[in-house]
Amino acid sequence: MNKISSLAFIVRAFRHRNYRLFFIGQIISLLGSWVTQIATIWLTWELTHSALMLGVVGFAGQIPAFLLSPVAGVYVDRWPRHRILMITQSLAMVQSFALAFLALTGLINIWSIIVLMICQGFINAFDMPARQAFVVEMVEDKEDLGNAIALNSSMFNVSRAIGTAVGGIILALFGAGWCFLLDGVSYIAVLVSLAMMVVPPFLKKEHANPWLQLKEGFKYTVGFPPIRALLLLVAGMSLIGFPYSVLMPVIATKVLHGASGTYATLATFFALGALTGALILAARKSVRGLGRMIPYCTMSFGVALIIFSHSVYIWLSLGALFIMGFAMMTQNAASNTILQTIVDPEKRGRVMSFYIMAFMGMMPLGSLWGGAVADRIGAQNTLLIC
Repeated sequence: MNKISSLAFIVRAFRHRNYRLFFIGQIISLLGSWVTQIATIWLTWELTHSALMLGVVGFAGQIPAFLLSPVAGVYVDRWPRHRILMITQSLAMVQSFALAFLALTGLINIWSIIVLMICQGFINAFDMPARQAFVVEMVEDKEDLGNAIALNSSMFNVSRAIGTAVGGIILALFGAGWCFLLDGVSYIAVLVSLAMMVVPPFLKKEHANPWLQLKEGFKYTVGFPPIRALLLLVAGMSLIGFPYSVLMPVIATKVLHGASGTYATLATFFALGALTGALILAARKSVRGLGRMIPYCTMSFGVALIIFSHSVYIWLSLGALFIMGFAMMTQNAASNTILQTIVDPEKRGRVMSFYIMAFMGMMPLGSLWGGAVADRIGAQNTLLIC
């Protein structure tokens, strides 16, 4: 009985019907997204064998989030978030089917990958802040908000662990095209779940000029010290820590002397560490103590990255990646939970867009500089500097 009640406590946000539908649809869709992620990075490496191009592709896919997220956040506060998600998820499905068509017909090249990654980045610039802000609308009881955010992180990392493993198998057996096709099909699940939701009518409000709203959101974000500190730390972690991801194929092949299976295994262990952190956060009763976890996780990530950068043993690399996944996910999810708890509801969309800018928007800059530096001094030395 205690085990049942403990499990019910961990998933207490499931009491809300819309959130249950969202969770089921998203976890299926995210499985496909991670299959595509692993296929895109590996296909880029196969086409170019260039660490610089790995960085360029990562940059192309995420720079729109850096440039557009603050503007997107203004419109996320003005438009129905449910409708925004229906549009962005539909467009993302089209993008995945386009990748599948090019790969399966043999027409794909590095430039088509870059163009389609830019398209996906534009979609994500609106999708991610809308998704973050929509969680609050789905969970009526604010006591369950922290649990819902932790479950979102669990969902993200369960799908990452399974998706990278499945992606590695499909990639090795059938090729990247079938990975992209599976991703396109997976979007049907999230579109169905969104269509099944019962959402209250959107109440239109009189809004100020979008530019003034953007300035108001920026002033609020920068002027509130806890929000400012959290976003600066998240931005720093993304800029300095993320190059590990785009350089992982180089480590898998040139350092550990493996192939696509080795790369998938490395990515899976990072995801398993992240999943462990997400489940621990989901079991917490409140946000108390989350702030103290953040600096410890940041330092742990750095130590594990140093070990990973020069490890020549697969078991040691896997252990380091597990710790890195745990530390990065816990830091980001704890920061997200605190932000969602303390932010003014009227400014939530704009603040979360700055969070996306810090988290996702700094990643392309990290990808670009990491790839460029690795081309000159090697992937291992670049990760050591990180």
